[in-house]
Amino acid sequence: MPGTPPIRFVYLGPEGTFAEQALRTIPAAGRASRTPARSVGEALESVRVGAADAALVPLENSIGGAVGVTLDEVAEGEPLVITREVILPVEFVLATRPGGHLGAVRSVAAHPQASTQCRAWLHAHLPDAVVVDVLSNGAAAVGAATGEFDAAICAPIGAARHRLTVLADKIADHPDAVTRFALFSRPGPPPLPSGDDVTSLAVYIAHDRVGALLSVLMELAVRGVNLTRIESRPTGEALGRYVFFLDCTGHLADARLGEALQGLRRVCARVRFLGSYPRHRWTGGGSERPTPTPSGPVDTDYVDAAAWLARLRSGDLS
Repeated sequence: MPGTPPIRFVYLGPEGTFAEQALRTIPAAGRASRTPARSVGEALESVRVGAADAALVPLENSIGGAVGVTLDEVAEGEPLVITREVILPVEFVLATRPGGHLGAVRSVAAHPQASTQCRAWLHAHLPDAVVVDVLSNGAAAVGAATGEFDAAICAPIGAARHRLTVLADKIADHPDAVTRFALFSRPGPPPLPSGDDVTSLAVYIAHDRVGALLSVLMELAVRGVNLTRIESRPTGEALGRYVFFLDCTGHLADARLGEALQGLRRVCARVRFLGSYPRHRWTGGGSERPTPTPSGPVDTDYVDAAAWLARLRSGDLS
């Protein structure tokens, strides 16, 4: 709920995963209840029905790309809006029970995405170990803690939660990998513009119109609204029918973005507003996202143009 810090958070569980680690970076979460959900759908539905005030779920990963299940869940159903994004470095560790050592590791529990992102390290340091797929990074840590597996590839928070010994840290093949999480709430007034904002949309193009996707992009381009991300997902209606997810620089309150939204409303079959919120920023590290510098007209140009048109309509030609 924009303007009011949520007091009941839900996140993609289980405990000890990157989602919990990301949630703990939000100051309000430190003094609120935090409940893990079994799936992205369950997390978002708990917000829709009022069982939670906000849900933190993954949106995209710099290695694996968009999280399709999240996009599918927010494209339909009762509307939800993003009020905050969190970008978290993905730093995997190899952990075992206290007293364990690398030479004794014969089995490693890992989520498939985790083992894929650590493939080179595993090949170099544990070529004979059997990697066993588990449902989450948290489950991997639990498996190592109970002795079901000799070791786990997990998030640092999972190793600490289950009192595991870290045998090696930062074992991912791509040291600058990050995951972007989104905090979803029920619709309400967006946060005030911060001066460095992102607006997210889901647009359904008009399939009976030639150049429909181009017309969507032109509504943004001619107003100098920078498109920072575009993803497509099938709507499920028919083969070839897609919904496009867009991230743009700017805020709903900006004049030029407002004009672009009006243009999209005119040329699209449907537009779903997914929120205007501050861009996540941090200093240092190769994974920092630069702030794109929009080209073309700036917001004041559109305010001035609107005032000029109003004068013309009133008969003032000065």
